[in-house]
Amino acid sequence: MVPVPVRSPMSPSRRALVLNATFEPLGIVSSRRAVLLVLGTKAELLHTTERVFRAEWVTVPEPSVVRLVRYVHIPRQYRVAVNRRTVFARDGSRCQYCGAPAENLDHVIPRSKGGPHTWENVVAACRRCNTRKEDRLPHEAGMVLRVTPVVPHHRVQLLASCGGARDDWRTYLGGAIDHFEPLTA
Repeated sequence: MVPVPVRSPMSPSRRALVLNATFEPLGIVSSRRAVLLVLGTKAELLHTTERVFRAEWVTVPEPSVVRLVRYVHIPRQYRVAVNRRTVFARDGSRCQYCGAPAENLDHVIPRSKGGPHTWENVVAACRRCNTRKEDRLPHEAGMVLRVTPVVPHHRVQLLASCGGARDDWRTYLGGAIDHFEPLTA
């Protein structure tokens, strides 16, 4: 198979997962940035796509996963923001009451009844369930959550920022990507 040259290195699907020296996910960068990390010997290439970057004197495969050579300290108090994109990422864009495709956010304990806007109280919901529940508690509306909402790991933020995950990222991201559709290469 002949490698396909990368035409637009900044397009949204041209992303690479960056791992710490301990194989812990750090972030997602453009493929071009990942190539620069590899060429600058700051990272090593773990997985590539079928595309290549070409210059006058060098041809480099497009990175999909790179690992930093030196360890980067990460603060452990990392807290993922509660917003539509990250809640949908955590819940796999599925209604947490019926499993249909989600369209809205729902507060399990309504804000009007003192419910906070926190990870443990916000879920993705379809329009039908959100309308049915209205301004009531789930048991008052005869509804049951499929999964108890929890604070996600920062990997959800990584995936929400790029909209999906490639198959070769699964090894490094673990269970956080089970609900995501694979990105096309």
